[in-house]
Amino acid sequence: MNKDFSIREAVKFGWNTMKSNFWFFLGILIVAWVIVAIPSGIATLLQKQSPGFVFLFNIITWVVQLIVAIGFIRIALRFVDNEKAEFNDLFSFPPYFWRYLGGSILYFLIVAGGMILLIIPGIIWAIKFQYYGYGIIDQNLDPVDALKKSSAITNGIKWELFGFGIVLALINILGALVFFVGLFATVPTTLVAYAFVYRRLLQQTEAIQAQTPQPAT
Repeated sequence: MNKDFSIREAVKFGWNTMKSNFWFFLGILIVAWVIVAIPSGIATLLQKQSPGFVFLFNIITWVVQLIVAIGFIRIALRFVDNEKAEFNDLFSFPPYFWRYLGGSILYFLIVAGGMILLIIPGIIWAIKFQYYGYGIIDQNLDPVDALKKSSAITNGIKWELFGFGIVLALINILGALVFFVGLFATVPTTLVAYAFVYRRLLQQTEAIQAQTPQPAT
């Protein structure tokens, strides 16, 4: 059994989900961007006057971005699983935050190390371990096991995922070109499409593992 997915199917599912829940997505995107922009804006204003406070507010911005990322993953997975997402899901970080923080740091170090090694390994590892956050939030894994799970999910299908990533990036670039207003449609579309592919590949990976004979003990 080979793993596969349809980029067109994923984007179509994301687009239809966005259209059916446009006002919900509009609300959470506005809230998310505002709470990220506040500490980031303060850091910019204090850039010349107080470098120490700039560092502090940059850390706060990063933490808020992690919280928002957790919320976005939760919301996208709910839609993919045909569940009703709620506004409170945007702030559903407490059970996952420290593991997601650890996973993010490990992911950054792995990709940064790969970039130092002539860039190509960094791109490969970025694709290989990209679903670590989903392993933490969807399957309640610790950071290391989440990275291993992502490696299994993306095994044998990295080129397809590379192309998928380019398509999602182009969709959001098009959204930004429409005076950035288009991002209110493209960001939810790509978030849900990304989660859709994760769920599809996870199911296929688990099916393959179930068919693989286990070594005798």
